[in-house]
Amino acid sequence: MKAVELALEKILEEAFQRVSELAGESLANRIEVVWNHRMRSSAGRAMWPACRIELNPKLLQVDLKEVRRTLLHELAHLLAYHRAGGRPIAPHGVEWQRACADLGIPGESATHHLPLPTRTMRKRWRYHCPSCGASHERVHKIKGQQACYTCCKSYNKGKYHKKFRFQQEAIEHEDHSA
Repeated sequence: MKAVELALEKILEEAFQRVSELAGESLANRIEVVWNHRMRSSAGRAMWPACRIELNPKLLQVDLKEVRRTLLHELAHLLAYHRAGGRPIAPHGVEWQRACADLGIPGESATHHLPLPTRTMRKRWRYHCPSCGASHERVHKIKGQQACYTCCKSYNKGKYHKKFRFQQEAIEHEDHSA
């Protein structure tokens, strides 16, 4: 375990050194990195302006290289927001991509393909168009009135029409708890 702790310390030290070189001590000294044991499918997350990074401890079971990559991915978010100076930016937009490249992970993906558990929620509602029959399943009920965009676009110049309003039905699932 001591070897893992030393490796993690080295990863953090190198990452913070790189952030210091790119953005100065003002950002590097504010960043806090913690393990979040409540994380399930996310590898990590960055919170701005709190300058806090939370990492999934299950990364340690995957590979230390993934811990490093995820840390740099999240640091890129903080670096991008810092550079933007309060200007709104897309979470995985060009500013973030530039920060990834500067931190040594060019071409970084917005998502991961790590063997972390995922949670899929059962769809409970089905909505179908009375005109074309297209259907969409959802976890939550649609609030308000929504209509089939394809039909509204084709037959009503893209404007809402109640003739194409989605019809709602509950999806019945077999109970496997018995």
